[in-house]
Amino acid sequence: MKYIILLSSFFFSFLSFSTAQDIENLPWFEDIESAKSYADEHQAKILMVFSGSDWCKPCIQFKKDILEADSFKSWGASKLVILYLDFPARKKNKLSPSQTEHNERLAEKFNKSGAFPNVFLLDKEAVVLANPVFKGQAVDDFIAKLEKK
Repeated sequence: MKYIILLSSFFFSFLSFSTAQDIENLPWFEDIESAKSYADEHQAKILMVFSGSDWCKPCIQFKKDILEADSFKSWGASKLVILYLDFPARKKNKLSPSQTEHNERLAEKFNKSGAFPNVFLLDKEAVVLANPVFKGQAVDDFIAKLEKK
């Protein structure tokens, strides 16, 4: 009986994390359809981030200084959904073929210049509202750019 209860609690806790990666109440997705659905349901905007997580220093800085900043997470928790589209270079960080194809398809549509990091603020239908540029600014300055839209 103990094992059934333990197994059941593990199963249900796993289910609660299967749809979105919750970085301290700021939902992260890797799939645009899931991000759009969540944004629609929660009346949120989508912050789509094109990143090279293991080779692009400004991308690494953006993730650390902005996306993982407590003030950004607090500000964005009820306003944003993160759609994180990674383009890793190292073999050990390679994405699945389907995730790679998904990210490349979105890059062809939104990131034709191939800039990294490249950030877009989208509405729940994936219409571009803004393309705020990250140039190492403080989190409050980046939030101010997003609040204009």
